[in-house]
Order: sequence, then C-alpha cells, then structure tokens
Amino acid sequence: MNRANWFAVSPEGAKVIGALHHYVVNDTNLPSTLVHLVFLRVSQINGCAHCIDIHTRDLIKEGVSVDKAVLVPVWDEAEYLFTEHERAALAWSEEVTRVSETHASDEAYAAALAVFGEKDLVDLTLAIAAMNAINRLGVSFRLKPRARS
Repeated sequence: MNRANWFAVSPEGAKVIGALHHYVVNDTNLPSTLVHLVFLRVSQINGCAHCIDIHTRDLIKEGVSVDKAVLVPVWDEAEYLFTEHERAALAWSEEVTRVSETHASDEAYAAALAVFGEKDLVDLTLAIAAMNAINRLGVSFRLKPRARS
C-alpha cells in the first residue's frame, strides 16, 4: 500500500522537524560524526531502513571506516573502536530511545552528564529526540532507502 508523502502533505510539520535536525547538526558543539553515530544507532533501534541507509552513508563520507559503521549495533562489544564521547553518546541514545523500558535512569544520566556536561547533554538529547521523531515518520510512511542492489 502506498502511504502519504509526509513532506508534501504537511510542509509546515516537515519544516519544524527540519529546523530541529538543522540545529543539532549545525548549531551545537557536538561533532558531526558523533551526531551521525547517534542518528544511526537510534535508527537501528527503531528499524528505520531509510535513516539507517542515510546515516551509514553520512558516516562513511565523514571518514568513518566501514568496519566501525557496521559495528555500531554492537558498539559495546567493540568499544576499542569508539571514543569515550562516542560510547557515552551511544549509551545515552539507547537509554533515551528505549525510555519506556529504561525511564532514563539516574545512573545513565549521571554517566552521560559526566562526559558531556549539561549543555551538550541537552543538545545530545535533542539530537536523539529529533531522530526518534524522524524515524517514526519514516517507518509510518514507509520511506524507502536509497540503497540499490
């Protein structure tokens, strides 16, 4: 079944989500590679093929190795490939994306805060929230990945 093109049906809504995405990518102190790692991990958890495709490509364009990109789902088993900030961001991404299960625990918050500080942690959480919103639109309206066989 074909589903609505949410960008076309609600350009105002797309603009609002786009503004949040633009903010976290361009107007925070968070490194671009870190933001795309977070976007990829959140998209993997949410099963958004369109976003997984985009953010894997973004990471590779930024110089992240294919080896590292494919191990994002199991980053905690390949910790040596990820910096302290990346590990903290990925852990917080999982905590926030699975908030109905984790309730954003005090322990996870304290661990993330120790690495990021308040401002960067709020911006990181905004990045996670933005990607969760975009994933829900992507999955709900079946956005197709760019990948070709």
